[in-house]
Amino acid sequence: MKAGEIKELAISFGAEKCGIAIIDRFREAPAGFNPKDIYPLTQSVVVFLIQMPTEIIKVTNPIPYTSTAYMLYSELDHIGLKLCKALEKQGHNAIPVPADTPYLFWDGKQQRGQGIISLRHAAANAGLGILGRNSLLINPELGNMVYIGAILTDLDLDPDPLVEDFDCPPNCSICLDVCPINALDGVSVDQKKCREISFYKNERGFDIYACNDCRKFCVLSNGRLN
Repeated sequence: MKAGEIKELAISFGAEKCGIAIIDRFREAPAGFNPKDIYPLTQSVVVFLIQMPTEIIKVTNPIPYTSTAYMLYSELDHIGLKLCKALEKQGHNAIPVPADTPYLFWDGKQQRGQGIISLRHAAANAGLGILGRNSLLINPELGNMVYIGAILTDLDLDPDPLVEDFDCPPNCSICLDVCPINALDGVSVDQKKCREISFYKNERGFDIYACNDCRKFCVLSNGRLN
């Protein structure tokens, strides 16, 4: 199968954007988190996005955002599974990457988790956007309200060009300034600080997302500035 055919399949399965990164773009991945560390035959990474309904960011009750986030993770996992099975039917090999948990790597002391590959970096490597100062993927059309899925394949596919004509506004520091706990430095996020206020379990044991200010107040929440 060709790159265009795979991207069309991803869209038909429910993705809103799809891009492809060749394995050479992951040379700077930390040891253990390169796609080849997961699946040694990887030649290409197919990455796809779904946008969360943007009005959810404005609600004051955290449940709609939390519930929708988990539904999107599940939907992305289903898209990845369908893509892998479609490729297998054509005689190719592919491995789904979980959109969220479970984590194999977890540092309890620092409250830091890491997926089997960085989906944010994979999406940027696939030409689907940039990593903003809030550390989120920002797609030029869909903004930062996107969730990410991916598969690894042994197919040597034509990659998408990297995004080079889009970036955070010069000198903008809104996301850093609004963070209630100063967890952002413009490059990365201190997960321990972030989790202290952004994620908790209620008395019934439900996981709740409680803060998304770095996403909400970003001037690129909905894509390019008008």
